[in-house]
Amino acid sequence: MTKPANTSAFNIIVIVAALGYFVDIYDLLLFSVERIDSLKEILGAAATADLIQSTGKSLLNWQMGGMLIGGIFWGILGDKKGRLSVLFGSILLYSLANIANGFVQNIPQYAFLRFISGFGLAGELGAGITLVSETMSKEKRGIGTMIVATIGVFGAVVAGFMGNVIENWRYSFFIGGGMGLLLLILRIGVFESGMFEQVREQNVRRGNLFSLFSSRKKAFKYLSIIMVAIPVWYVMGVLITFAPEMMEKLGVTTFKANPGKCVMFAYLGITIGDFASGMLSHLLKSRKKALGTFMGLSVIGIILYFTVAKQSEFIFYSVVCFIGFATGYWAVFMSTASELFGTNIRSTVTTTSPNFVRGSLIFVTMLIDLATNFTGRIEAVIGVGCFIFLLAFLALRNLDETFGKELNYIEDEL
Repeated sequence: MTKPANTSAFNIIVIVAALGYFVDIYDLLLFSVERIDSLKEILGAAATADLIQSTGKSLLNWQMGGMLIGGIFWGILGDKKGRLSVLFGSILLYSLANIANGFVQNIPQYAFLRFISGFGLAGELGAGITLVSETMSKEKRGIGTMIVATIGVFGAVVAGFMGNVIENWRYSFFIGGGMGLLLLILRIGVFESGMFEQVREQNVRRGNLFSLFSSRKKAFKYLSIIMVAIPVWYVMGVLITFAPEMMEKLGVTTFKANPGKCVMFAYLGITIGDFASGMLSHLLKSRKKALGTFMGLSVIGIILYFTVAKQSEFIFYSVVCFIGFATGYWAVFMSTASELFGTNIRSTVTTTSPNFVRGSLIFVTMLIDLATNFTGRIEAVIGVGCFIFLLAFLALRNLDETFGKELNYIEDEL
């Protein structure tokens, strides 16, 4: 079913996309919340702090690897078969994988299901944002994306809260998977994108990932939007996920960072930040200015993280919340990604770009490990962070302004 462009920011597509992203983020961050408790149980007597950290990093890489591959698969499928097929398939897969994750008994099983879960999680957000962008008016689509991101990232706050109130980590995975299955019921009322239906009737190649590299200009544009958002996952995947270890390396002895609380406070900040960045973009009528502002705030947040956060538990969680707010430009990033290319490749771009950003965490951690061979751990993390932000600001300069851009066009593959 198709439907004309919707001028209302609150419609069934926005609601379903927002709730889908809510469950997506909840399930995505479950491992960060339950990492220590789950590995202590599975590893048993061998569960030393170093083993938990190394195993946790390995499992996180399996999850992010799944997202890298899944992003390509679901993105191309969305352009070839439709946005709704991705919404249904991805939600079903990651829901079943997370339910199964609650039954794991050893590390190989854990790694396999983190990979499958990551593969499934890779599709929902891109398909949802693509639908929102293509079914809403150009004046309101940024607001729609803002709503999706703001409601969606609150799922991480709930994940952090549930991690603190649910004693058995396995139940957290059951709840996340169950919520995903319930979400499938809402999908029944969602319409396919009219822009996609028009393109499907034409003799046009759709979902050709290699066409993004058919010219230097396209390749730079695609790689630039990915680079702009990598700092978000540097913060979340390194500074927040491994906050307990980071604070210990900084010599903190007066308090111990709690993984669940770190995720909860960080994403509480991101929830507010996504709303603020989306509104700022709308008011300034510019994606680039909003992105640049919040990237600058992220730099300030990281400086506070390594300088004043260690002074007390209250200051630490306040900084975690602020740094979450500062990296809350994900909504504007997703809007920009969906607006950069034509309808025949839009799902591929909108789905692959956030998952390449998430998957970049594998290479970020590898760079940190490599740098650690030459300097201290904290110095390595800071050095890699500086490098990532430098590339991100350079990439932002390379991007075109997309606010108010007409999206009903075909991307030339030449």
